[in-house]
This record gives sequence, structure tokens and C-alpha cells, in this order.
Amino acid sequence: MPTTILPTLRSVALTGLLALSPFSALHAQDPALDDQARQQGVPVDELRAFAEVMERIRAAYIEDVDDRELLEAAIRGMLHDLDPHSNYLTPDQFDDLQVTTTGEFGGLGIEVTMEDGFVKVVTPVDDSPASNAGILAGDLILKIDDTFVKGLTLGEAVELMRGEIGTKIDLMVLSEGDEKPRQVSLERDRIQTHSVKSKMLEPGLGYLRISQFQNNTGDDARKALGKLNKDTPLNGLILDLRNNPGGVLNGAVEVTDLFLDAGLVVYTQGREKASRNDFDASAGDALNGKPLVVLVNGGSASASEIVAGALQDQERAIVVGNRTFGKGSVQTVLPLSKDRALKLTTARYYTPKGRSIQAEGIEPDIAVDVVTKIEVREDMHLREADLPRHLDNENGDSEKEKKRSSLAEDDYPLAQALSILKGVVLTQRPAHASLPDQP
Repeated sequence: MPTTILPTLRSVALTGLLALSPFSALHAQDPALDDQARQQGVPVDELRAFAEVMERIRAAYIEDVDDRELLEAAIRGMLHDLDPHSNYLTPDQFDDLQVTTTGEFGGLGIEVTMEDGFVKVVTPVDDSPASNAGILAGDLILKIDDTFVKGLTLGEAVELMRGEIGTKIDLMVLSEGDEKPRQVSLERDRIQTHSVKSKMLEPGLGYLRISQFQNNTGDDARKALGKLNKDTPLNGLILDLRNNPGGVLNGAVEVTDLFLDAGLVVYTQGREKASRNDFDASAGDALNGKPLVVLVNGGSASASEIVAGALQDQERAIVVGNRTFGKGSVQTVLPLSKDRALKLTTARYYTPKGRSIQAEGIEPDIAVDVVTKIEVREDMHLREADLPRHLDNENGDSEKEKKRSSLAEDDYPLAQALSILKGVVLTQRPAHASLPDQP
């Protein structure tokens, strides 16, 4: 198809964008070529309107505007209207994305999305400036320093929150249930995300916390389980995925694989039927079939939902907590020229039973309400151990009761998950056996 280049700004703008056939027909004001392009599905009139808008901006806008900035803004706008997770990445943003998957990056330590024109916190990263300042999943950020968020894109808001390590930033934050927003002052820091933490809650009952999925999360989780088993053989485990925003798909698959002997973990499906990609578990259950409870909440998103959904569908774990976030889409990073990249939604996640996570999330098997310490205390009945000058139990049971009460006050969902895990462990034990540390 011949290409005619018109001596106008419109044709100059389209030359770079529409150089490939069949778009080259737009470079000419030829009805025959226009008809041919339309027959091939090219939106001729809309593309000409785009070039005309760009020309009018350059000619009439109150300030000079760089053509490159206009084109990049057009690209960002094009992606913005697709879905919340497709983005055009500048060199700095592309670099940040690559660094994040390794577990070290600079900022406030919050995973965010956009809702009703405001920045919504999906989850704060553990031990980050945001979590230390009391920012919670579900909080809305209304103002960043002196700039109101309303009207900004998510990328623009994120850029405002970025900055040099050690610099200060003020956020106006509105929490669910609050009538008025509050001012939160933070100091930017380098976020070191140690994605795996573990401890023994009680003899034989372990706790594994994964804050996000990185390239090394699977190996770190395996090592943590090995250390737990070394001290006291595990009778059961709580896998805590609360406020886990997701991360690297392979990390989620590897963690799920730790608890499965075989079977499907997750599959992704793109626009074409042939694009389905299955991820299967390999032989070997690190817990040898011992009971597993997965703890989730509304801040559990993406890769953490894959883990919860797979273990639930494979009937390997009991999922406890609240409905998860519902991010079931797959983003592929497509490198472009000059260190830029396109983060594009290319598929959806599906659990082994074919459930789509997108906008639905994972419904827990057992729901646990989030309550405050005051509500926990009010719900507690007066016991002998609460009376002044009570006699201590010679077996030390009063101290154990205090530990249970403290856990319920500090982390009620975890305390409930522990009770559920104990119940499952008991049902799997021989009748003559008893679980350690039972009242």
C-alpha cells in the first residue's frame, strides 16, 4: 500500500504512531485509501481526530507543550481506560518494578489502587513507614502534602509519594468508619521486605507469615518450615496471607507446591483458547498431610489469592478470615525501546476448579470478624484467674490462659485460626492421644 506523507503536523504525528500497514493509509487524504483502511478495521476518523487534537493543543494551549510529553500522556491515557493494572512504565518506573521483585525498593511501603478518584491502600508492607504509622488496608489517601488526590492518575499520585530516602511527607488519610480524615506524617525509607517470617505459636503448632511473593519466597518458605520442624515436629500450621498484595506468580506456585503432592495449582487464560497455561504441583508435601489453616483478609490479593484458592479447591487447607481483594488478572511486562515498558493485562487467573478470582476474591471457609481489643475484652467472661489474689495452678495453666487472652486481644483472627487448627489436629489424632497444651 503506497504511503503519501502530507506536509502537516497531523501527518508528522501519525507517522511515528501509524507507520505499519494498514495504518499507513491514514497519511493520505484519499477516499479510496480511507475506504480500504476502514475495511481492515482501522478507525480512520478517530485517528485523524487524535492528530488534530494534538495540533490544536500545540497551536492554542496557554503554554508550550513538548510533543514527547503529549504523546506519552496519550499513551498513559490509552492504558488508563483499559483497567487499573495496565500501565505505561517510564525508565524509572520500569526499574522500580524490577527492583520490587527482588525485595528492596524505596518509598512508603504501601500497595495502592484507585477507587472513586482517590488512592486506596490495598495493603501496607510489614515494618514499613506506612505500617508503622498505622495506615491500614482499605484506607483512602485524600491528599499528598499540599496536593489533593482527586483528579490525579494513580501513576501521578504514586510519583508524589516517591522521593529520596529520609525526606518527609504528609498524607491526609480517611479510614473506614471514621467521620473525619487524619493527618499522617511519614519519612520515606528504603523498604527491605523480608517476605517470610515464622514462629511456633504453641508446641507443634507453627505459624508462617508471607507478606508478599518475591523471586525467592518459595525457597525462604521451605527453609522456614525446615527450621520449625527441627525444633518440634509440626502437628499443624497457620499460613498467614493477610494484607499480602501478591507479587511474582512463580513464588505463589512454589509456596502452594510445598503443601501439595500433586494436582493443579492455578491456570491462566488469555483472550485466545490456546493461551491457557497450567501450573502443576510436584510430589512432596512439606507438612506430610498435617492440618493447614490459611488466614486471609480483604488485603490479600493476586498471588496470595492463588495460594488460598488452590489449597481450598484441592481440599488441602481450611481458609479462614474475610473475603479476599479479588485481583485475578495477569499482567505481562513488555519491554519497549529506551528502557521503557508496557505493563499490560493479558490473562485471568483461575483456581483448580475453574473459579475466576477477578472481582470476586476467595470466600473463606470460616469467616472471622475483625474486632478491637475493647470488643475482645467485653466478650470475655470473668474467670477465676481474673480474681485478685487467686491461687495459681501448680501446672502453670494460669500463665497459659494469659497467653491465649493476650493473643486474642492482639490478633483476634489469628487466635481464632489457632483454635480452628487445634480442633482439626484433635480430630486427626488417635483417641488415646492428647494435644499438648490443652486446658
